[in-house]
Amino acid sequence: MGEANRQLEDVLKGGLRTALARAGIVGEVAQLERLSGGANMESWAFACSGEAFVLRRAPSAEMMAGRSLDHAGEAAAIRAARAAGVPAPEVVAELGPDDAIGSGFVMRRLTGSAVPASLLDTGGAELLGDLGAALAAIHRVEPDKVAHLPRLDAAAGVEGLAAQFDSYGGDRPIIALGLAWLRANAPAPIEPRLIHGDFRIGNLMARAEGGGIRLTGVLDWELAHLGDFHEDLAFGCMAVWRFGRLDRPGFGLGSLDELFRAYREAGGAPVDPARFRFWLVYRTVWWALGCLQMGAYWRSGADRSIERVVVARRAAEQELDLLLLLEDEAPLAERERALPPSPARLPAPTGEPDTGELLEAVSEWLANIKERFSGRERFDLAVARNALGIAARELALRPDPHDRILADTLLAGETTLGEPGMLARLRRMALDKLVADQPKYPSLALARDRWPA
Repeated sequence: MGEANRQLEDVLKGGLRTALARAGIVGEVAQLERLSGGANMESWAFACSGEAFVLRRAPSAEMMAGRSLDHAGEAAAIRAARAAGVPAPEVVAELGPDDAIGSGFVMRRLTGSAVPASLLDTGGAELLGDLGAALAAIHRVEPDKVAHLPRLDAAAGVEGLAAQFDSYGGDRPIIALGLAWLRANAPAPIEPRLIHGDFRIGNLMARAEGGGIRLTGVLDWELAHLGDFHEDLAFGCMAVWRFGRLDRPGFGLGSLDELFRAYREAGGAPVDPARFRFWLVYRTVWWALGCLQMGAYWRSGADRSIERVVVARRAAEQELDLLLLLEDEAPLAERERALPPSPARLPAPTGEPDTGELLEAVSEWLANIKERFSGRERFDLAVARNALGIAARELALRPDPHDRILADTLLAGETTLGEPGMLARLRRMALDKLVADQPKYPSLALARDRWPA
């Protein structure tokens, strides 16, 4: 462990002792460990006075600037959900200025696992039923109990995404296509409900129980708001959160019919397929822009972690998924049109090693020393190797996902998927970018099989 990491742990331990003492929990903080994952917030597991806890913390004050929900608001939403019977964690202490470790709160640690592969490989109808029941319970929370939360209206949300897109250059045509579709298909307002906002495999704890896998907790409430309940149902059904289980559209665990039935049987309202589809597209655009936002955080210095900058290169995943969602809007002839060729690759190097080979050499060296690391440092090493691979492939393949003029015409509705060759052009753009950025993304194989070469 590096000296900087040791110093950070010492500071965190001191702040946690102070925060827990206010809650009547007195003792030394031990077994402090940074947990992997978390696109926005840090999570640290630790023990104190014989109990297990988790600290949820912003890595910097800048990370909280401009957010619609601060940590106090998030903690209040968790408490309201838990009081209504949702299997949410117990918040025991909120960080204050005197703790001197930033913004966040401490929760009792739940039992079970949140590892996607584990849940999706072993979970089934019981777990899907639990997810439907948990969502129904969340959506039954009285809105006046969480009146402090921001409210999301579909049409206003789309315009917010469009403004965000423009701030990041407004030059990704596939995202522009998604925004144009959202503008044309925004549903009328609906009675607002408590929305978790990040309800998906990866943010859900489960454990083996009674011969099946059962839900034990709903984590990560930082995106909680008031809005359309279809949003929560759709978000966890996005391809990216099914982690390769593309044949199981209901959270990677079963069919949509099974999910909707579990939701209704637990007291949820009937699901409107058109609203569900709108929010599925909306959240796919939202996450594409969220990935680009990670790059903005990194550039600003708010968080210079290697994970942040690599997550920023996952926007291509959502661009491909957007095309898979929207391509049926194109005429049959366009869906059957062959793809145009990719840009020519650079010739194989001769003589001195080129830049791509230098990157490959560094990646191989990192692989050779990975056994020296453990925990979070080993995770960061794997992310660093991923970054080197992206850079090397980009140099060789030269994908170009940027075209401001085309993006403007798509966003304005002046260009559509009915234009001859447009769908094929966007498909090629998505494939080439994803091959460079995330070649193991499961939807890539699906698109290659589906799209005429």
